[in-house]
Amino acid sequence: MKKRIDLSSVSSAVYKRIMALDNSIQNSELDKTHLELIKIRASQINGCAYCLNLHTHDAINQGETAQRIFLLNAWRETDLFSEEERTILAMTEEITLISKNGLSQDTYEKAAQLFREEYIGLIMMAIITINAWNRVAISTHKPLD
Repeated sequence: MKKRIDLSSVSSAVYKRIMALDNSIQNSELDKTHLELIKIRASQINGCAYCLNLHTHDAINQGETAQRIFLLNAWRETDLFSEEERTILAMTEEITLISKNGLSQDTYEKAAQLFREEYIGLIMMAIITINAWNRVAISTHKPLD
């Protein structure tokens, strides 16, 4: 792919703000496994090679199994994911595919049964942020590291 604009250089002030948001989520109480599952699943849906490469490596380095990563796009068909993880994955899919129907009431209510409101907010912000990063990487043809 032909190289495109480097947003971190030409839009550095705005880019730094999205980095700050990402750092806030990274340093929050959001479980690291939950965060990486969100990042990988949204990146699968969006087809972001850069983010998939980055976050699958991060997940493995944090102890995630290859089997769970390989089967993440078929999570509904396995028993490899906990009830909490399944709810987070449903939220990730519904928010990422917002034009289809958005976050359903059923999924939101399930999350409310499992998580505190503040934690739901962190899940949602993590999903929103990775979707932004996917759009940055795809639009700019960000090369794999």
